[in-house]
Amino acid sequence: MKISGSRSLTSWMQRHQVSLGFTTYQTGKLFLIGSQADMRLSIFERSFSRCMGMWASSDSQTLWISTLYQLWRLENRLRPGETHDGYDRLYIPQASHTTGDLDVHDLAVDGDGRLTFVNTHFGCLATISDRHSFRPLWSPPWLSRMAPEDRCHLNGLAMKDGRPRWVTAVSRTDVVDGWRDRRVDGGVVADVETGNVVCTGLSMPHSPRW
Repeated sequence: MKISGSRSLTSWMQRHQVSLGFTTYQTGKLFLIGSQADMRLSIFERSFSRCMGMWASSDSQTLWISTLYQLWRLENRLRPGETHDGYDRLYIPQASHTTGDLDVHDLAVDGDGRLTFVNTHFGCLATISDRHSFRPLWSPPWLSRMAPEDRCHLNGLAMKDGRPRWVTAVSRTDVVDGWRDRRVDGGVVADVETGNVVCTGLSMPHSPRW
């Protein structure tokens, strides 16, 4: 595998004191990208089957990622100022929750510390459960029932003030896989608090952010 960045990437990262984390669901990889003292890219990767959603706490101590059958929580085990083999973060898998294949896309931790994720197969926002594969929290008003049929391809979640506030969907269809014929301009953004659609005519919207 060969990974390269633009010529100014590492200088930009050092100037802003940031690193990057992202997932690639087609190859099943979690990447953590940083910069070394000699201005070379620092690249770390691990395999997670069909990893998609990723959330990091504001202090970068905790990572959550969604995978094919599980939700994983990783915790940094280094103290401030401590390094391990030149890295200033050492993320260790601390917990996983087996959900089955829910096609989980976005996920986030709310202001009460509760994990909230987009359960795309069932078309709802959900959280983890001690007894079931998930516990539903909210579903869009255009869906007549909750079923593992990916009716509208609900996928993105935006948090505001520690609460789920907006979601994206590829369409407002209410039949099995109905969104597949609406990908060009059927996408919407919906307000979780009111259920109202606030934006229409989008092409496969994902990952809204406030």
